[in-house]
Amino acid sequence: MSDNSVPTGSLRVTICDTEETLAAAGVLFDAYRRHYGMPPPDTGESTVGWLTEMVRSDMLTIFTASAAGSPPIGLATSHVIPASLAMGRFWQLRDLYVLPRSRGQGAAAALVGAVRDAARTAGATRLSLVTEPDNEAALSLYRRLGFRPVEGLASLSLDLT
Repeated sequence: MSDNSVPTGSLRVTICDTEETLAAAGVLFDAYRRHYGMPPPDTGESTVGWLTEMVRSDMLTIFTASAAGSPPIGLATSHVIPASLAMGRFWQLRDLYVLPRSRGQGAAAALVGAVRDAARTAGATRLSLVTEPDNEAALSLYRRLGFRPVEGLASLSLDLT
């Protein structure tokens, strides 16, 4: 286990940065992708390989939540974004997933709290996220944890593939 573990109530949140913790995160990440209808990765690229590349290049920070002595039940990813006008940085919570059988045990809140604390420690000025407007469970959780909608901004995307 990585020494980047922090107890959060009855759960332990770990920042995944070793082969062992990234392998455990990979199992959850595959479940997360399947949840959204994505196929397994091509044989040429493994989930753990991709996660390792993202962590080593500082593009993602990966967190898992687990109960003592158990495999992880939840996963969160985040990354740093330059805050140009403030000449600072903010963090974005990219992915949040808890195994369906483990929901309602506080893992999602523990993971969001760990991301928030890591962002504060790193000097971030805010933590943001994007979710689907009909994802009521996620929206309820995020509101309960203090997130508020951003008024006056539109979310746009340009596919490059």
